[in-house]
Amino acid sequence: MEEDQELERKMSGLKTSMAEGERKTALEMVQAAGTDRHCVTFVLHEEDHTLGNSLRYMIMKNPEVEFCGYTTTHPSESKINLRIQTRGALPAVEPFQRGLNELMNVCQHVLDKFEASIKEYKDQKASRNESTF
Repeated sequence: MEEDQELERKMSGLKTSMAEGERKTALEMVQAAGTDRHCVTFVLHEEDHTLGNSLRYMIMKNPEVEFCGYTTTHPSESKINLRIQTRGALPAVEPFQRGLNELMNVCQHVLDKFEASIKEYKDQKASRNESTF
């Protein structure tokens, strides 16, 4: 029981987002009856293959993860079902959170490099224009 409360506490920060003044569920955690915390399906609303495939890749890099896969429910619905099954004592929510954090770090790195390249290009262009005068 205490472990379930801890799991809910970890998920509370990821569960909801504000949209147009109302609380909208962005993430659901679904477990079949009789299953443990090591095999969980996460439903991510307003997401598609872009997040699903990259998050699956990041989560599968964890050696404690036995299985991770995702499906889109229907082409007209923008939600994905991401299923994680772990080995041993690691609950499925931990590799999910770690995968999200690692993916955010990779995206931030790419953004930083892109912005640095733009700045370098603009600086080179400006120095070329100055040297022609």
